[in-house]
Amino acid sequence: MDLGLQGRAALITGADSGIGLATARALLEEGARVVLTDRFPDRLQEAAERLGDERLWHVAADLTVPADVEEMARAVEHAVGDLDILVCAAGIHGPDGEFDQIDDAGWWDTLDANLMSAVRAVRAVLPGLRRGGFGRIILISSEDAVQPYEGELPYVVSKAGLNALGKGLSRTYGRDGITVNTVSPAFIATPMTDEMMRRRADEQGMSFDEAITSFLAEQRPNMQTSRRGDPDDVAATVAFLCSERAGFVTGANHRVDAGSVRTV
Repeated sequence: MDLGLQGRAALITGADSGIGLATARALLEEGARVVLTDRFPDRLQEAAERLGDERLWHVAADLTVPADVEEMARAVEHAVGDLDILVCAAGIHGPDGEFDQIDDAGWWDTLDANLMSAVRAVRAVLPGLRRGGFGRIILISSEDAVQPYEGELPYVVSKAGLNALGKGLSRTYGRDGITVNTVSPAFIATPMTDEMMRRRADEQGMSFDEAITSFLAEQRPNMQTSRRGDPDDVAATVAFLCSERAGFVTGANHRVDAGSVRTV
């Protein structure tokens, strides 16, 4: 299927690994021009080298710092002009623990990295998206947004906020030809879940693979594939939502979760 992305300009946040990096690869394969951004310059450089494409640029920015976001927007405009696509994949897991064990700092750090980073990125590039008459905004959310887990409430709330942000933006800017959707993965093989599984393995005295198997059985029993998802599984959905083919799809949350969410 031709997604109609040839020559389109995309910015991907959180792009040095995981879902962001896989999305960059998918969009490049469809002929898009892509700018990667993340806060660690060395990792970003390595990611760009792995992709190795002449239609690729990268700019380091910490999206929790407003001045960095403004500078990033200027650098993106200089590289590719007005954007057609924004994919917000930046985020952290934040603190684990019961509600009464997590202080304000843990909440603010998680909300800033997961929710406010997307708010700042959208605000920074929105003028260019509106000028182009073709705009795609995709916010990477999580199954947690609609299926809260009690041990990670800051993450849950930050992702629920992304779902609400996406719906609100879709209603506000649809008249400008901009579609806005969220994508909600479950337990994807990323550096974030790698760290979760290493910690689980250490705490329970088991191997990394055993940690994954036991986590699936105990914490994600409704995942029908009995495996972690691959970042490419998510990137394929994101690429479609970026495309001309998805022009009638907006204001929706798209689950890539192997059935993990229990509700309809």
